[in-house]
Amino acid sequence: MTSSSPTHTTEYAIQLSNVMKTFGETRAVNGLTLDVPTGICMGLLGPNGAGKSTTMRMLTGQALADSGDINVLGLPIPKHSKQARARMGVVPQRENLDEELTCRQNVAIWSTLLRVPRRDRDHAVDRVLAAAQLTDRADSKASTLSGGMRRRLLIARSLVHQPRLVLLDEPTVGLDPQIRGDIWTLIDELRSSGVTVLMSTHYIEEAERLCDDVAVVSHGQVIAQGAPSVLVAEYAGVEALECFGSPDRLAMIEARCEELGFPSRRTGPTVSILRAEAIPLHVVEGFGEAIRRPANLEDVFVRLTGERLEG
Repeated sequence: MTSSSPTHTTEYAIQLSNVMKTFGETRAVNGLTLDVPTGICMGLLGPNGAGKSTTMRMLTGQALADSGDINVLGLPIPKHSKQARARMGVVPQRENLDEELTCRQNVAIWSTLLRVPRRDRDHAVDRVLAAAQLTDRADSKASTLSGGMRRRLLIARSLVHQPRLVLLDEPTVGLDPQIRGDIWTLIDELRSSGVTVLMSTHYIEEAERLCDDVAVVSHGQVIAQGAPSVLVAEYAGVEALECFGSPDRLAMIEARCEELGFPSRRTGPTVSILRAEAIPLHVVEGFGEAIRRPANLEDVFVRLTGERLEG
């Protein structure tokens, strides 16, 4: 790096300020502002079309913002995209493995592209294959791998140069719950090792389990940010009361909640009343059949956006 290159600030790995991106008449990112502290796992939580993947592409310089400021590892983007990209690992939502190459060859090629010193390459490849639990499949072609193994190989490939920042775009999309758990373990190990992780997802449980901090994204904007437990406490309270009944009865319950000032949300054939711990007992009894449950991050998301997350 030359002396004129910007220096890395340790406080934030990523900073976006009032970033805009439009495709035709569609504004994919609409004034997004976000700071990601170094060394945490930050989740971008939102439904498909919220602007998460576009944000990821702008961070790597694959898409150019129309306006706003982006800094990655202390480097302004897109001016220093190449330098920033060399210091980060990127796991795309769409797979781009070389099907006819083995796991070892797929990773080895990237070790060369990412300028891992020649003397260190074999060790680096072995290290990340072991971390991804692919040592026993090192000489298997990518075309023979299961869906979960393919995702682990993508993650291994992104780690071969020991990046300080890893971007994961919907890392477990389309995987069954058991395989998703294997990916979660790998991501959690990254976070525990001090690597900064920015992960886009529309799986509530994924964000709750893995992320130190969550940014709720809707229509290209961050509409709330904080630790999952803090967001739940702020917007949903401690408990939710899930009420059952006919459509007319549920509509009555919603109207009564609005009258009393308690937030509620429809959950298919039920109505969930938030902050239920504060509802007087005689009011609860008037709602008929109901169950109490802990408030959760999905309650927060639906309350803030009116949208449901589907995975």
